[in-house]
Parts: sequence; structure tokens; C-alpha cells
Amino acid sequence: MARTTPSNVSHSMRETAGVSEPHSHSHEHRPLADASVRTSRPNDAPAIGMVQATVFRTAYADVVPASVLEEFDPDQFALAWRDAMANPPTPVHRVLVACAGEQIVGFAAVGPTADTDEAVPEHSGEVLVLAVHPDAHRAGHGSRLLNASADTLRAGHHGGMVAWVLASDEAARTFFTVSGLEPDGAWRDRVVGPGGQLAREVRLVARLGPPE
Repeated sequence: MARTTPSNVSHSMRETAGVSEPHSHSHEHRPLADASVRTSRPNDAPAIGMVQATVFRTAYADVVPASVLEEFDPDQFALAWRDAMANPPTPVHRVLVACAGEQIVGFAAVGPTADTDEAVPEHSGEVLVLAVHPDAHRAGHGSRLLNASADTLRAGHHGGMVAWVLASDEAARTFFTVSGLEPDGAWRDRVVGPGGQLAREVRLVARLGPPE
């Protein structure tokens, strides 16, 4: 599960993560570890980079040229996230991580949205990216990340939540719609390759109630 385009991932957070041992994603037969979501720390950057590279290589395999897929490098993503966490452009920009025990298996980033048209609830925030490692699917990590993202935006007094997803990513669209976001008919084409290749994204929105 992933959203946002490869060219905009670190850029979005800069407009807006220390090094730890790599987090293995091999899953042996063992009891399900305690699941949680927390705010990221600088030494989470390598694990976030690994999750992003793994997820994006699958999500964009039929969208971007092979030369772009080769640039989905965990170390480069980790450097970008480390910088993003160290230098967020606003207090609302936040990186969250989903954990199975101590292992990071997913992450999300939120911030203000640039969308201000009438279809978007006033003063909305945006889920800039949400990704869960494929080995950790169907364990509720995506839902926990999305709920935590909504809580973070709500605490920042945002009245709505926006997410852009690949039009071709039916699984991501289904996840967001089942979670309460609705497509509003907006779409955009993003340049994702050196030859001007385009990827179409569609927008989903939801209103957020006041903080509890």
C-alpha cells in the first residue's frame, strides 16, 4: 500500500528520517508482536527508507520506467527522511511509524495540503505518504497509521484530510474509501520519468471532527 509519487516524496516533506541497525522484514512463524503507532525518531530513518523502497518498487513497477525504479534506494530515502524529520517546515508536518513490537513495518507522513478548492474541507491537512511493508499486510497497521494521521491533523485544528493515490492502485483506493475517505472527482497527472512519463492520481477527502 502506498501513495504519493516517487518524485514528490522527500520534496513534500522538505517543503515540510542517526543511524540504526537495519530492520529485517523476514517473518518467521511466531506470535504476532504488539502493534503500535508512534511519532518517528531520527534513528528510524533507515527502517523507513527500507519500507518505502520495498513498497514503491511494487506500487510503481508498471508506472515508471525501470531507470526510475532503480533509484528507489533505501539509503537515499533514509537520508531524505532524516533531513525531513530534522527540518520540518511547519509544526504540522509529522512522520509516524507503525511497529510490530520494536520492528518498524510501516510509516505515514502528514502535513498541510496545498489544495484549497471548494471540494476540500476548509483548513485541511494531507496524508503525504502511507506505506506498509508487504510482509506486514492484513495486520491492521495501515488502519492504525491512518487513524493516527487523522488524530495528528485533528490536533492541529485541521477540519479535513486529503489523500492523493495512483489511479491504477485499486488496493490503495479501496483502503482509503473503506476507511471513510471519498473520491471527489479531482485528478492530476504527475511527471514521473525522465522522458516525461505521466502517472495519474485521484484525490480522496474526508471531514475531521474536533479533537476528543
